[in-house]
Amino acid sequence: MQLPVILLPGIITPADITYRYLLPQFEGPATVIARDLAIYANGAPPSDYSLDMEVDAILKAADGAGFDRFHIGGFSGGGAISAAFAACHPNRLASLALMEPAWFGNEDQSEDEIAVREAVEATESLPYDEMLAAFAQLNVADDVEIPAPPAGDPPDWMEHRPAGIFAIGPACRDHTLDLGVLRSLNAPALYIRGGRSNPAMYLRMQERAARLFSDFTVEIFEDRHHFDPPHRSEPERTAELLLSFWERAEARLPA
Repeated sequence: MQLPVILLPGIITPADITYRYLLPQFEGPATVIARDLAIYANGAPPSDYSLDMEVDAILKAADGAGFDRFHIGGFSGGGAISAAFAACHPNRLASLALMEPAWFGNEDQSEDEIAVREAVEATESLPYDEMLAAFAQLNVADDVEIPAPPAGDPPDWMEHRPAGIFAIGPACRDHTLDLGVLRSLNAPALYIRGGRSNPAMYLRMQERAARLFSDFTVEIFEDRHHFDPPHRSEPERTAELLLSFWERAEARLPA
C-alpha cells in the first residue's frame, strides 16, 4: 500500500514549484498530494481569510482522495497550517512534518522569539518590495546574504502573492492552536530546520514543539536556510528522511 501524504507549500511559491525536486523521489512508495493553499483558491485572498479555511480545504482534499489517516507536512506557511490541522483533526493524522513552520501558536514564546515576531509584524506596514526584503532577512541568520530576485517580469502566479503574504500573518495571530490536543497527539512529529535560518525564530519554535510532542524528531540541515531549503537543495536526503519517518509512523498505526 502506498503511503498517503499531503504536502503544503509556503505562502509565496506554488506547491508544484516548491516540491518539484522532491516529488519525483516519492514515486512508488507514496501517493503525495502537493496542494496549493486555499488562500489562492479564487485568485486574490478573501477578506475573511483564516487558517480554518485552510484546515477545511485539507480535510476536503483528503476525503476526496480517499485518505483516512494520512501524513501531512508543510514548509513555512504550509507548516503553520499543518500544525493547525493537526490540532483540529488529530484522529486523521498518521504523522506531522513541520519544515520551518512560519508559526507555531502564540503561547509560550521566548523573549527573542517575541522580538522577531514583532519585527515581522512591523514589516506589514511597508511597501511590498521593502516588506519582502525586511521579512526575508528576519528569517535567516545574521551572516546570510539573501540573493537578489531573478531579473525579468514575475511569473503570472505571483499576481496575488503579495496580498497573500500580508494576509497570512494576521490569520496566524488570530488563530488559537490547541496545545492540549498536540500534547496528547499519538502521531509522531518531525521538525526540519536549516542551520543558517534565524535561530530566534526556528530554533525557538523547535524548542517549543519539543516540549509538546511525545514522539518528536529533529533533523538539522546545517548549510541550509529558509530561502535555500532542504527540499530544494537536498531533495534526496530530504526524501529519504521523510520516507523513513512516514514508514515508522505507519508501523505505529493500529491494524
